[in-house]
Amino acid sequence: MGVQLMIQFQCEALVREFKVSPLICGIAGTLWMRFVASTGVFDDDWADHTIQDSETQPPEEPEDYKPRAKYSAEPHNMYGQRAVMIWYRSLRKKIPLYCSLAVSFLACHIAREAILPTDVVKWSLEGRLPFFAAFVQIEKRIGRPSSACPVNSNVMFRPSQALPFQKLESMAASIAQSIGLNLPPVNFYAIASRYLQKLCLPIEKILPHACRIQEWSMSPDLWLSTNELRLPTRVCVMSILIVAIRILYNIHGFGEWEKSLSSNDGSSPRSSPIEKLDTTVDWDIGDDARKVSGSPFQNVDDSTPTFNRNLPKVQMSELDTAELLRKLEARYNEISDTYEYSKDLPTYLQYCKDVVFAGLEPSFENHEEEKLIEEFWDFYQNEKDSEPSEDFKEGQNIALNQKSSRDEEWFSHMSKDNKNMRDEAYVGATSSDDGTYCVDGSHQGLDGHDISPQSEGGDQNSERKDQGLAETPKSEAIKRLKLDMEENRFCYIPPRVNVKRFDYLHYVRKKDEGAFTYVAHADYYILLRACARVAQVDIRIMHIGVLSLERRLAWLENRIDHCLHLTPPNISCEFCSDVASEHAADDPIGFSNLNI
Repeated sequence: MGVQLMIQFQCEALVREFKVSPLICGIAGTLWMRFVASTGVFDDDWADHTIQDSETQPPEEPEDYKPRAKYSAEPHNMYGQRAVMIWYRSLRKKIPLYCSLAVSFLACHIAREAILPTDVVKWSLEGRLPFFAAFVQIEKRIGRPSSACPVNSNVMFRPSQALPFQKLESMAASIAQSIGLNLPPVNFYAIASRYLQKLCLPIEKILPHACRIQEWSMSPDLWLSTNELRLPTRVCVMSILIVAIRILYNIHGFGEWEKSLSSNDGSSPRSSPIEKLDTTVDWDIGDDARKVSGSPFQNVDDSTPTFNRNLPKVQMSELDTAELLRKLEARYNEISDTYEYSKDLPTYLQYCKDVVFAGLEPSFENHEEEKLIEEFWDFYQNEKDSEPSEDFKEGQNIALNQKSSRDEEWFSHMSKDNKNMRDEAYVGATSSDDGTYCVDGSHQGLDGHDISPQSEGGDQNSERKDQGLAETPKSEAIKRLKLDMEENRFCYIPPRVNVKRFDYLHYVRKKDEGAFTYVAHADYYILLRACARVAQVDIRIMHIGVLSLERRLAWLENRIDHCLHLTPPNISCEFCSDVASEHAADDPIGFSNLNI
């Protein structure tokens, strides 16, 4: 009854505060009753079997077989354990408290609402979704503990810890599997629209192409899974958006971000890579026997499937890649997963009173504690309203200046220490003919020149080059990006030169000393980290999701191309063969084969 009330409170909060469809109330009730029935706790002999199971497993610590006088009237098992606690622990194991959040999320999923597991967990932590403090409302509804169930509501209905995002998704899939419910995929359109809006990207340009990729690929990662270690569904949604953005905005390692830094330094106006490629590549879509209608990919080589970049010329000229990267870089610094209670101190104190310390009352009957709290609060308000003195402001400015100087010294020191490591990792990134970048231990760069770290002349040239660029804002921005990539085990690849193929660029990862190392261009990394922050996943997990989707799309394209080149086998049946039989003129219908 308590967990059912908790689900009811959560559905009411979703409808009232988050404008979810009221349809989830009826769906959640049906899901909950079927789930409880599947656990078997309504069986007549469930209580006896639970006591018998507890007696087959002796307790780890020997207990006194004689029950305590306080609970002597209650039933006990042969080891002196209280039967009510045995039943309670069995119920908590079969029906944990966090299954209320799973049922609420599952109801939103069936109702096609754009509610994510991250939303449900965050709202429960903020107290906007009744979960941690729901026991207070439950006790008001069902009353205080009775002699039949002498367990405090604070013990029975108060969770001890928060639920991880992926655990909530797998729990919802497990509930659906236990009741035999076939779930639909996530509402890709609604979730993708929400992500694009949060990234401040044009929905009308990107979303139609992303929907085509989703409908064409039908990735199984869009369905909820009971496997807690599988990639979340939101990673698949964001991966489709990343692939669509890369195709539309031509993010394939051409160095748009570095060129925008050069233009900001006051250099000559940059030319778009689309304009350069238009002189050598025909961007108009022509008739191709190997192209599948509705497919966003096209084979340009019989051996290697690659993504189709033959988009219309007018559409490509309207999209500004540098502007997109600037928006994503600025949006990455603005996005922060802040909670509602952290905006100011009064809100946090109210959150502690309603959620963290819910149900607690002053320890003194004469309300001395409340008076003391009011005095301290008035003192805080008076000190808050008073402005800081000028001496304090000057001291604060001096401290900030000293901190900034220390940060600059640390940054320059880290840049010098990590220079050799970056040279070995970044320079070793080579480009193959099929457009795949990898880190291999070769000593040849992207331009074909020898850049071995063992060469003294190469070291001197690179040092002179670094010294010449040390004072430019472009070099500082690239150094900051390299440090950010190193923290996430990514290796920076300079922009592509001497490009031979202009198709979709695939990235790979290399296992180095037991850990995977990822390589990426700056354009792709800026897009990846912004999308990973919006999806609230690690950037490497986001990259793995993109690689998985690209492999699936390439496999589908390869299979479709293989099927289009298949020739039908010769049919041996005399009625279906194109070659007429010898007696076709004598008996065209085949009456001689009939048994009359």
